[in-house]
Parts: sequence; structure tokens; C-alpha cells
Amino acid sequence: MGAPYDADLRQRILAAYDRGMTTTPIAEMFRVSPAWARRVKQRRRESGQVTHKPMGGVRVVKIDMVRLRELVAQQPDATTRELHQRLGCDCCSESAVGMALLRLGLSFKKRRSMPASRTAPTSPSVGHSGRRINRRRTRSA
Repeated sequence: MGAPYDADLRQRILAAYDRGMTTTPIAEMFRVSPAWARRVKQRRRESGQVTHKPMGGVRVVKIDMVRLRELVAQQPDATTRELHQRLGCDCCSESAVGMALLRLGLSFKKRRSMPASRTAPTSPSVGHSGRRINRRRTRSA
């Protein structure tokens, strides 16, 4: 995702609107889309703001972060489903618990005590240059 347009560009577009210019020439002059130029004008008209809106992320956290940290300290290997049930919050989903764990800097670690996987590698580790190998058999006459 790209960054929001600079506040200076927004000010220049609004100044052009204030001088009586219409949307299409403003969009061509500043090399922006006409829809975006109209939205800048609409945002100033409706809310009085000229800056960009906050980008991405959850703005409201409905989970008690202190309680969540305590639950993880009590049982570090609990799943998000278990933590969700122990929090007893019907106001959020399991994925919200997962995002809250990330905000706290907590993540699931692989257990070192588990045995290694029994599956073998599916591709050769050496000698493969990235080119296709013709595996068709040729018939001998």
C-alpha cells in the first residue's frame, strides 16, 4: 500500500478549488485522479480537516491486554482459542486475540522437544540450476 499524499499537495488542490477551478483541470494539473481531488474537497467541507485519514490497523482494542498477558504467563502454550475462552469476551473474535498477542510482542514458538519431521525433502538440495529437466523416456529401437 502506498503512502498518503503530502499535506502541501492537498493545500494546493484546495487553493485551486478556492480560485474557482473545476475538478478535471485540477486533477490534470496536479496529476492526481479526479475522484481523489473531489474527496479532498469533500473532507474539508464535511469535517474541516485537510490531512489524510489514519491508515490501516485496528483503532479500538476490546481486549483487556493486562489480563491477556497474565493468562499467557500462566500457560505459555495456550492456543488463541483457549485464550479467547478464558478471557470470556463475547465482544471479540479469536483472530482479535491473535492480533492482541502480536501487539504485546508475544508469538507462538516451535517446541524444540518435538521430534524432527519424518518427511523427506521434495526437491534435490544440490545440482539443480533452476532449468527444467526433461523426464520423458526415450525408446530405444
